Amino acid sequence: MNQQNTKILVVLSDLEWTNFLPGESGEWLSSLPGFRRVDSASLDSEKWESLLADERPDVLVSAWSTPPLPPSLGDTEALSPRYVCHLTGTVKSRIPRALLEKGLLVTNWGDSISRTVAEGALMLILSCLRRTAYWTHAMHNEGAWKSKDSKVYSLFRRSVGLHGFGAISRQLVPLLRPFDVDISTYSPSVPDDVLESLGVRRANSLEELFSSSQVLVELAPKTPANHKIVNEKLLRLLPEDGVFVNVGRGSVVDQDAVARLAAEGRLHFGLDVFEKEPLPADSPLRGMRNVMLCPHQAGPTWDRRRDAGTFAMENLKAYLSGGSLKSVITPEVYDRST
Repeated sequence: MNQQNTKILVVLSDLEWTNFLPGESGEWLSSLPGFRRVDSASLDSEKWESLLADERPDVLVSAWSTPPLPPSLGDTEALSPRYVCHLTGTVKSRIPRALLEKGLLVTNWGDSISRTVAEGALMLILSCLRRTAYWTHAMHNEGAWKSKDSKVYSLFRRSVGLHGFGAISRQLVPLLRPFDVDISTYSPSVPDDVLESLGVRRANSLEELFSSSQVLVELAPKTPANHKIVNEKLLRLLPEDGVFVNVGRGSVVDQDAVARLAAEGRLHFGLDVFEKEPLPADSPLRGMRNVMLCPHQAGPTWDRRRDAGTFAMENLKAYLSGGSLKSVITPEVYDRST
């Protein structure tokens, strides 16, 4: 593709530009001959459609604040834009599936945020073991202090199970290693040599994984087969004072079962994702002192959004040079996303 003739429309908020594309990334993008940036805050739906019609960009750089692409895009003329370089995660609220079927090329932040999500998982594990949810409430609101019978636990020498072994799990393993933990996973499609290279034991069933883990981290992908696959029966296989952390997909877990078991007080939960988001204000999970809640913010953190921007610019460079792109959103990937 001729870089000189490629029209690149960047539609971000000022905050997104600053967070995702600081320093070299933003400077490189701004230096491209066909670059134009528009503040997303200045656009309503009418102005947005007029902008697309007038500019007819080859490439759109988008993020959370970018208005949705109209479904009628490309009905009468060649598809414009041809490539959406999306800085953030899900595209479902921004790009109609029909446009993918028409040939629109879309990429998102892919695995660039995996290490910060893994870091978030580690934080939730430690918070559950140390009973952070309980003690934060009790000390702030009740003037509480520990007694000789107060139970908190360490992560050292624990057994940790990972349900799913994708990019986040592979980033989590080295974060867990300093704690001398025994790590196992249930992920049938992952080759033995991959697990062996990382020192991870394969569990042959979910039942084996849950029953052998003191800490269970949920990281399985969203697929029809995985819908609410983590049910009450599996959760009850975790030992008393066991920990269940979910930074993967809310739909993989039966949230009603989580609420029932949390009410019993036998297990401790660290939850960053939910079946319905935002988590309803009247959710029974709110206020439970053995449940650590986070509002789907395991990653990327404020300071590491630049990782997603760097990843996106590498994809844009590949597109302009005719190279291969990473994290392409196919219709199949689109259907699995949240």
